Amino acid sequence: MEELKARIAAKVADVFGTEARVTGLEALAGDASSRRYFRARLDARGGPRSVIVMGWNDSGLPMSSEELAVFDTPPEELPFLNVHRFLERAGVRVPAVYGHWVDQGLMFLEDLGDTSLWDRVRSAPETEVIRWYRKAVDELLVLQVGGTRARDERCIAFQQAFDRTLYLWEFTHFIEYGLEEGDHGSLPAVERRVLDQAFEDIAGRLASQPRVLNHRDYHSWNLMVHDGAVAVIDFQDALLAPAQYDLASLLNDRETDQVVTPAVEEQLLGYYLDRVEEWGEPRPGRDEFCETYLLSALQRDLKVVGRFRYLDLLKGKPGYARYIPATLRRIARNLARTPGVAHLIPVLAEHFEEFA
Repeated sequence: MEELKARIAAKVADVFGTEARVTGLEALAGDASSRRYFRARLDARGGPRSVIVMGWNDSGLPMSSEELAVFDTPPEELPFLNVHRFLERAGVRVPAVYGHWVDQGLMFLEDLGDTSLWDRVRSAPETEVIRWYRKAVDELLVLQVGGTRARDERCIAFQQAFDRTLYLWEFTHFIEYGLEEGDHGSLPAVERRVLDQAFEDIAGRLASQPRVLNHRDYHSWNLMVHDGAVAVIDFQDALLAPAQYDLASLLNDRETDQVVTPAVEEQLLGYYLDRVEEWGEPRPGRDEFCETYLLSALQRDLKVVGRFRYLDLLKGKPGYARYIPATLRRIARNLARTPGVAHLIPVLAEHFEEFA
């Protein structure tokens, strides 16, 4: 820690002036990646009172998620910086980058505080929940509509897409770690065939939808409440996907059911469609839009179950496992209200008591 503090202090002096100094350094809770985060308190005349330090252990370029490594040669630029530059230019509220030293595994970011959207809404009355989620929808449309209109092939997000291969990779991840790893054991062949056929169908349906710019992890823990607005973090996995994907991420993740009730969800879906039209885009038909929305929510939640089990069993990060029961209950509910997939309920009920 002392060696890290010394490195940070030297960079602070480079960025904010030779008289700037670090007065404190505290570790922050990390995410599911190998990145580490710290808050550096500063005494820097004319500069910020604190910065967020993002660090990583490798001297090479840390990539986005492993399943997105689709390029023949590795990108020449850190995906975070590449996507940040584009989103900032497109008007998305992202943290400022004060400095970066990729070969040393170090970056300084604007400190947006500790209040995520989830922290803001988890105990709020319904009117406040709706108000803040509308802010999140508004920012999402800056990214999706404004970002797609400003398409730039130099941005890595426009070079990768949620296609059939990626959907199936995530479904397989669910089967391997959500079902077959640990206590569940191997699936009976007949059950595996039912799941494979259903997942092939869902992947094909989703892959056939029009694609727009998506964050890929646009959920309430990656949105920070700062100066009365919603700011976006953790965007390095941005890609092209159906518009419903990010919206499903926002309204269906971890414990969001505590505040995003069916009535609130219905209001926010209507708000999204209204705002799309106000952006000058054609208004989607509600039934068709909602069907793709539900399929996106199901696909993503199934991936999440597999991913959180994987993080627990293979990466030694058990903290995410506590979200699995709520996610499974939401999967069961969404399977029951999505056309063509209800037959999966009895298959999965054999393995998850949350389906009872």
